[in-house]
Amino acid sequence: MLSPVTLQGKIVRLEPMTIEHAGDLYAAAMEDRSTYSYTNVPQSVEEARAYIQGALSGWEAGRMLPFVVRHMETERMIGTTRFLDLDVFGWPPPWPPGAAKGLSPSDENPPTVAEIGSTWYSASAQRTGVNTECKLLLLTHAFEVWRSVRVTLKTDARNTRSRQAIERIGALYEGIRRAHVPASHGGIRDTAYYSILAEEWPEVRANLEERLHPY
Repeated sequence: MLSPVTLQGKIVRLEPMTIEHAGDLYAAAMEDRSTYSYTNVPQSVEEARAYIQGALSGWEAGRMLPFVVRHMETERMIGTTRFLDLDVFGWPPPWPPGAAKGLSPSDENPPTVAEIGSTWYSASAQRTGVNTECKLLLLTHAFEVWRSVRVTLKTDARNTRSRQAIERIGALYEGIRRAHVPASHGGIRDTAYYSILAEEWPEVRANLEERLHPY
């Protein structure tokens, strides 16, 4: 499996998720829940533990790498994000090293494709530089450490706020997968898909850096 890593910027630190984070994660989730209409966010410490355990099970299976988001200045936990749907291409070179048939993602065989998702932040962290820096840290790791060829981002098609955030990053809109998965609050959701390819990463990186440091 992939070893847990810590990704640190100037605003946030992405730390490997552990079950001990349940209380702090619950506290972050309960700050103000008005923007979580389309997002699975725990509503009790027990739900936070189950949420974390599900993420850790995905990590043990080699399909996820989950993080908690800590605000550097205050040291408060302000949310969570993760890599998921990790895979290694079953194709021969010239794809990145380790792209051999039948291999699961690991430090020796890093993911050639990845998704960034299951992201939510406490209310006070929204509409700040937190998400921009989180995405910069995660995408840098995917494209410059793992040498991935594609990173996917997706959201409930009705979640205008999330879709706008993804588009501001510079991801390319691919379309809607209809009746894709159960919605977080009942029913069946359509999912809006976006992606960034390795050759697009330099432009996306410059956009994120400019948003963080406009001067």
